[in-house]
Amino acid sequence: MIDEMRIRGLGVIDDAVLPLGPGFTAVTGETGAGKTMVVTGLGLLLGARADSSAVRAGASQASVAGVWLVPPQGAVADIVADAGGDLEPAGDAAELYVSRTLSAEGRSRASVGGRAAPAGVLSSLAEELVVVHGQSDQLRLRSAAAQRDALDRFGGGSVAEALALYEERHREWRRLDAEVTDLTENRDRRAAEAALLREELAEIEQLDPQPGEDAALNERAEKLANAEELRLAASLARTALSSEEGEPDVASLLAESRRALERAVDPQLGEIAEALADLGYRAADFALQLSAYLADLDESGPHELAAVEERRAALSGLLRKHGTIDDALALWQSGSARLAELDDDGDRIERLQAEAERCRAQLDEAATRLTAVRTEAAERLSAAVTEELHALAMPDARIEVRVAPGAETAHGRDDIAILLAPHPGAEPRPVARGASGGELSRVMLAIEVVIAGTDPVPTFVFDEVDAGIGGAAAIEVGRRLAQLARSSQVIAVTHLAQVAAFATNHLSVVKANDGAVTASSVTRLSGAQREAEMARLLSGLADSDAALSHARELLSLGSEPN
Repeated sequence: MIDEMRIRGLGVIDDAVLPLGPGFTAVTGETGAGKTMVVTGLGLLLGARADSSAVRAGASQASVAGVWLVPPQGAVADIVADAGGDLEPAGDAAELYVSRTLSAEGRSRASVGGRAAPAGVLSSLAEELVVVHGQSDQLRLRSAAAQRDALDRFGGGSVAEALALYEERHREWRRLDAEVTDLTENRDRRAAEAALLREELAEIEQLDPQPGEDAALNERAEKLANAEELRLAASLARTALSSEEGEPDVASLLAESRRALERAVDPQLGEIAEALADLGYRAADFALQLSAYLADLDESGPHELAAVEERRAALSGLLRKHGTIDDALALWQSGSARLAELDDDGDRIERLQAEAERCRAQLDEAATRLTAVRTEAAERLSAAVTEELHALAMPDARIEVRVAPGAETAHGRDDIAILLAPHPGAEPRPVARGASGGELSRVMLAIEVVIAGTDPVPTFVFDEVDAGIGGAAAIEVGRRLAQLARSSQVIAVTHLAQVAAFATNHLSVVKANDGAVTASSVTRLSGAQREAEMARLLSGLADSDAALSHARELLSLGSEPN
């Protein structure tokens, strides 16, 4: 539940703290005092779209902060942890600090558990923490999806289990059906792909390219194309190192220098002689390498250059198609498996069709099961909501939750409709067409009271749930909100004393005007203050003796055990 909320700079509210807590909190106030801003502020904490027009005139930003009491483990704790936030220990529960700021320029920032977070995290938390009902939500009850959701929530575990199985079977059947359709409709394209792939693999197999072969061939071709120039350079270098014709060369000069130094008796010259000997060995080695190089050039000749160019030409076609030899070899590695898959299309389609048929049969069974448990739940929901409506000053009304065959969707094959017969003999009509605003409010409240018994929600927020009703009906709405507050936190913005009388926590949004700027604050009422606010709600006069007497009577009624 939300324990406390602080609003700053939002609409007509300058700075207000709302002590909420458990039970039933009623929020009242004069028209234009800012009651709606309480719901707007709570909506911002729950990830609603930020509208800069809600920022108080003259303020640079609006801010809303709330403290929620949540379980230390579970879905809420996981969402907070994923967002990088922290929960604060608070006895058996934990405190979650959430805030949202909205600048006059339209920028919005949120924090969850002390860590900045996107508004989407607030929306995820909202799904676990609260259900909000305003005028738009009453209209939403007119939609088929909302009526289906209401029935499924009431159905509890049996409907949830049947729905989960149906959704799983439906996803699997859709996947198989799409795969069969793709294979069938694209058979020609896949056959063409197989033919091209077969041709490419045959070409790669025939050429048998080796990793790095293209670079090696380029280097060899360059060498062979410049054979004469290379032969001249190598020959001159070898002759300079070691001449076979008796001409002075490096080897003989080094040998003569070494012998001259070896005849000396100076140790230092002896070290140089050893170094010259090493140079002589190395010169001889280089001369041998150059001789081998020249022999290789002599053996190569034009015929090898032609062979190299022929191989390069053969590989060039492969490189144009695949980019590199490595890419061609990669296709060789993966292409065989892909070709086997493409060649297996006929058998694969038969296998997939058989699997899709089996899945379709399982889907039919799951759909039948889902319809059965929904039908059973609809009967119970009809009876329970009808009974609630009788207690909400609609003694002759009857609710019928009808489950009829419908189009196949991801949620089943059922059309769910909530029908209302407002008086005996009347044909049940869809609430979308047959319910007035006041009746729709009471139908919605009755459904929530009933569903709360099987699918409890931590917090309910009702904005003008009493619209279009009064008198005895309003008293019963207040009584039912108090009953709902036994298992959930209930926050209701109301303009009826008959509803506010049943609240365990009464907050008043008070408008003050200093002559220039209108501002509102929030006050917790008790004793004489609460009696005066109740009298104002009843008659518009906070100090009327008759209204005060009526207010006390209502408060006494509201404090009686339900």
